[in-house]
Amino acid sequence: MDVSSRPPPKRLTLAMIAERLGISTATVSLALRSSPLVAEETRKRVAALADELGYIYNRSAASLRTARTNIVGVVVNDILNSYFAELVAAVETELVEHQLTVLLCNHGDDFARQRNFLETLLQYRADGVILVPSVGTTPKDVTRLETAGLSTVLIAREVPGLDETPMVRGDDGAGLRMAVEHLIGLGHRRIAFVGGRSQSSSGRDRRRGYEEALEAAGIPVDPDLIFTELMTRNEGRAITDAVLARKPTAIAAFNDLIALGIVNELRRRGLEPGRDVSVTGYDDIEEASVWSPALTTVWNGQQEVGRRAAAMLTGILQGREPEQRRILVTPELRLRESTSAPAA
Repeated sequence: MDVSSRPPPKRLTLAMIAERLGISTATVSLALRSSPLVAEETRKRVAALADELGYIYNRSAASLRTARTNIVGVVVNDILNSYFAELVAAVETELVEHQLTVLLCNHGDDFARQRNFLETLLQYRADGVILVPSVGTTPKDVTRLETAGLSTVLIAREVPGLDETPMVRGDDGAGLRMAVEHLIGLGHRRIAFVGGRSQSSSGRDRRRGYEEALEAAGIPVDPDLIFTELMTRNEGRAITDAVLARKPTAIAAFNDLIALGIVNELRRRGLEPGRDVSVTGYDDIEEASVWSPALTTVWNGQQEVGRRAAAMLTGILQGREPEQRRILVTPELRLRESTSAPAA
C-alpha cells in the first residue's frame, strides 16, 4: 500500500479519554489543567491515561473556551546579573504554584527587543506580564498592554506617570543613602558614585540617595566623582583607572557587579579594597558575601520583590484588586570587609 494513500491517524480527543475512564469531558479538561475542582486521584488517573495515549493538551483551544491561556511573560534587562536571576527564580516559584507557564525575555535595555517580546505575548493572548521596563519605555507603551487585556506589574524600575499600574521594587534612594552615610561615618569625604543609567528610575534614585547623603553631611557634590551609564562587572573594571585618577578614598557602586569589577582591578594594581580604598555595592547577590574581601553592600530584597510582584499579578488574574499599587521593599545595609576608615 502506498504510504501517501494511508488515512491520517485518528486524532485523540478529550472525549476518548473521558469514555475510557467513565467520566465527563469537562472533568477531563479540568484535570488536565490541574484544577482544584477535581479530586487529586482523578487528576492522576487522567494524566496517566493521557500520557499512555500520547495525548497533547490543546492549550489554544482551551484558551478559546476559558478566555485564559495561563501564560505569563517575565521581562528583565540582564539575566546574567545574579540579582535578576534570583528575582526571576522567586517570581517563577510563585507563578508555577498557580499553574502558570512562564515565558522569559532578557531585553538588555534594548527597547526594540522588549517591544517585540511584548507583541508576541499579545499575539498569543498571554494573561499577564511582570516587566522590568527597558530604558525608553513610556507610559503609553505600558497602558497599551493593559488596554489590550495584558495584566501588567512593573518590577525593579518605575515608569514616571504610571500611578495606576501596579509596581514592586526596592527603595533605591534610601538604600544608596545608607551606603554613603556608612562611608561618611567612617570618615570618608571623597566618595565616588559609579554606575547606573541616568534614564532608568533606579539609576536616578540611587544617584539621588548618594547626593542627599553628601548634602546632609555638608559635603559638596563633586560632578567629577560621578560616573554613570555603567552596569556590568567588565564596565566596573574598565572605569577603575578613571575613578582612581579623581583620588577618592571610597567608591559607592550602583550594583554589586560594578563593585566586584572595581575590587578586582584594585587588587590587580596592588591596592587592598577596604584598606586603601573602601568599596560598597548594591543588591547583595550571593557572590558578595563569599568574595575576598567580602563586600559591604545593600540588600535589595530580590526574593521578596519577586514573590510580592508575582502574588500581586496572580491576584489580579483571579479578579482581585491589589491592596497596594506601589510597594517599596525596605533595603538593608550589610556591613562586611570592603569598607573601613580612610587610609592615612
